[in-house]
Amino acid sequence: MLYLGGGVKKVRFIRKGAAAVVAALLVLSVGAASAQTQGMERRDERRDDRAGARATKQACKAGDEKTRAECRHMKRKAKQQGRHDGGQRNTAPTTTSAQ
Repeated sequence: MLYLGGGVKKVRFIRKGAAAVVAALLVLSVGAASAQTQGMERRDERRDDRAGARATKQACKAGDEKTRAECRHMKRKAKQQGRHDGGQRNTAPTTTSAQ
């Protein structure tokens, strides 16, 4: 019988290592996944609606001409509009920092 001095184990180890590297590269090469199901899309829309409502309230508070209650009502209206807009993206104004 011919003794290979552990060469077979090295070859197997190298093959497994190469396969692991290829698998890791495949996983990392996948780009950002978009929503894959309707539930995910609805969740993303709700998050956008909440973010838009927050932006509306922050913009209102920064203006100083409305009371806290009026800003709260504006936020509530923005959230309600998001619930009833048929799944359209929120087009809330962006906030600007008051300096």
